[in-house]
Amino acid sequence: MPDAVETRNVDLRSETPGRERGEPPIDGPLATTDPMAVCEVSDADANRVARTCARLVPEATTIALADTFRLLGDPTRVRLIDALSHGELCVCDLAAVVGLSESAVSHQLRLLRSVRLVRPRKRGRMVFYALDDHHILDLIAQGRRHVEEHTPGGAPPND
Repeated sequence: MPDAVETRNVDLRSETPGRERGEPPIDGPLATTDPMAVCEVSDADANRVARTCARLVPEATTIALADTFRLLGDPTRVRLIDALSHGELCVCDLAAVVGLSESAVSHQLRLLRSVRLVRPRKRGRMVFYALDDHHILDLIAQGRRHVEEHTPGGAPPND
């Protein structure tokens, strides 16, 4: 049994500076008209909040995870990872696969290397890249299944 956590009922809207209890949610581009998006009651369950907070991912891990997802938010980087999922490739081969200059690909690979998604190997004057580990393949596969199952015929959504 975890240690007792001091809890209190929190009215999230009344603790937001400049807002009075019972005011509607924020207006503007973040506002929603979806009735499922907000609670109709503004009194948080302190025990549930405390239990959830105790189980949250540590802050440093949250930041590293967000950095990883941020870098995966670029189609070129996703294509590079997809290409490397089939095996190690040199920068010039990767450039040909994704249709960019070697300089542009090198820049993208440096970003992916910064979050340990890819690793370099130098052989003479050539640099080869491979996925740093196969966890990223699982992440990409899960994302792909998610996208394909929520679109007609499994095709990517149109913008």
